[in-house]
Amino acid sequence: MPHLSPDPIIGRLAEAYHDREISDIQFRADSLTYLHTSRGMEIAESSGVMTAGQVTAIAEALYGQQSVDIWTGEEVTGTEQLWTALRHRRVADFSCDAGALGSPVRMRVQIHFSERGLGVTCRMLRANISRLESLGIDTLITDSLRELMQRRFGLGLITGPTGSGKSTTLAAILDYVRRHFPRHIVTVEDPIEYRYDALMDDPDTPGRRIPAPSLVTQQEVGRHTLSYQTGLKEVLRKAPHIILLGEIRDRETMETCIEAAQTGHLVLSTLHTRGAVKTVDRILEFFPKDQHPAILNRLSETLTFILSQALLTGFSGRVLVTEYLQNTSHTVAAGMRAYQSGTTPLADALRYKGNLQWDQCLMSVFRAGRISEDVFRANLMNPPAAKA
Repeated sequence: MPHLSPDPIIGRLAEAYHDREISDIQFRADSLTYLHTSRGMEIAESSGVMTAGQVTAIAEALYGQQSVDIWTGEEVTGTEQLWTALRHRRVADFSCDAGALGSPVRMRVQIHFSERGLGVTCRMLRANISRLESLGIDTLITDSLRELMQRRFGLGLITGPTGSGKSTTLAAILDYVRRHFPRHIVTVEDPIEYRYDALMDDPDTPGRRIPAPSLVTQQEVGRHTLSYQTGLKEVLRKAPHIILLGEIRDRETMETCIEAAQTGHLVLSTLHTRGAVKTVDRILEFFPKDQHPAILNRLSETLTFILSQALLTGFSGRVLVTEYLQNTSHTVAAGMRAYQSGTTPLADALRYKGNLQWDQCLMSVFRAGRISEDVFRANLMNPPAAKA
């Protein structure tokens, strides 16, 4: 098997595409390398067709750059562990650090099989946490988020499809809290994406580092806890003020999140939905229909905000589109409680001051000339009815 380190390959790709951010790299046996960039899907033709041996070598090298196997908890000492995992599960998901252009790049990696053979998908994770005000989110929304994060309890949801920047937004929110308030923040992630430093820049003395007022405890599913459900239950015994759960995947986790919010914790998590109305729909899908009235009543009391977002392909890179609903008025709470009788009251609440409708934001970026008409029309939440 020819030796092939992933570091030079990733480094060369990063250098060649320095003018447009790479979010994902797709290596496949007997195929060209495909990239997800700020311009959409691109082919790295200069890398040539990857042989099965080259893709295997990349997979083994990346797997070996973990310090601990997330499933067994044992130190990674050889490639046999990878093939054991693939034999039993047909897939291996993990995070690792690989050097590229002289600095480490953190990646979320999936090694899998397909008709072509072995494949490797690398999601590139940002090395530094962005400031909340630099994400392109409307100023009224960022001001609202800063205010809501000072509450003592509640449930906040960041929603959107894969690759929409949910983790980046969550990290920016937590980093703001970390730097400004004395809190114990506990995260349960799969995998850990952003790391939070115990120190921060002194706002009063340039060049000086001081302890951050918040303590951040991060746990990775499979490495530090068995599952999201067990991790969330264990979190409650760590005396947290704020809990970050990487993703809500099932009814039990959703139930525990609501309970944690009701018992005095501020809980943040994500769902793969678009828009406030569809997010409430998805939450209800976790529960039997006879429980929906009780769940809606609990949500009206605990759900603090829903921020939906997507990154669309624009003329000059990715463009962020958002919808925002803050539960800070009787109108929004009443719309949630009455949701089972119809979605109109909750949809209407998005028109109130402080909230932002998806189509309103989409129209704004279209009129600013940042996206094409095709992209605009394809992403409308409520497209106009076709004329007869």
